[in-house]
Amino acid sequence: MSEMPLWARPGYLLRRLHQIHYALFFEECTPFDITPVQYGLLTTLATNPDLDQNSIARELGIDRTNAADVLNRLSRRGLIERRRGKVDKRTMLARLTPEGKRVTKEMYAAMQRAQERLLEPLLPAERHAFITTLIRLIDGNNHLGRTIFSPSKA
Repeated sequence: MSEMPLWARPGYLLRRLHQIHYALFFEECTPFDITPVQYGLLTTLATNPDLDQNSIARELGIDRTNAADVLNRLSRRGLIERRRGKVDKRTMLARLTPEGKRVTKEMYAAMQRAQERLLEPLLPAERHAFITTLIRLIDGNNHLGRTIFSPSKA
């Protein structure tokens, strides 16, 4: 049992870091009442308007059902609007409303503070190496996730 104690297990450490990230995000972003996944969707639509649910799910690395739930919540708040696609009338495309654009822009500084606080214990050179390592781990194990994380190169 002592060969791999809890604090030496990558999965445990990643889950713990995820909890810390959420805590920091909510501390900085409390006035907005928006989750990290919701903000990820808002920023995705800010740079890529008129995406369908499947594309949004791939951008965020979440499944279609979760993407639909997040879209519905943001739509009810008036932050996104959905409309039928011009080419394929079965497709529903999402884009930010003016209010969604305002909130996304206004929230950016708070989100950035949360990211900076998360990385604060690392030296600047270590921060880049940490992000690079995370990307390499995701790329190398992407096929094992519930969804394939496939962001656009915007």
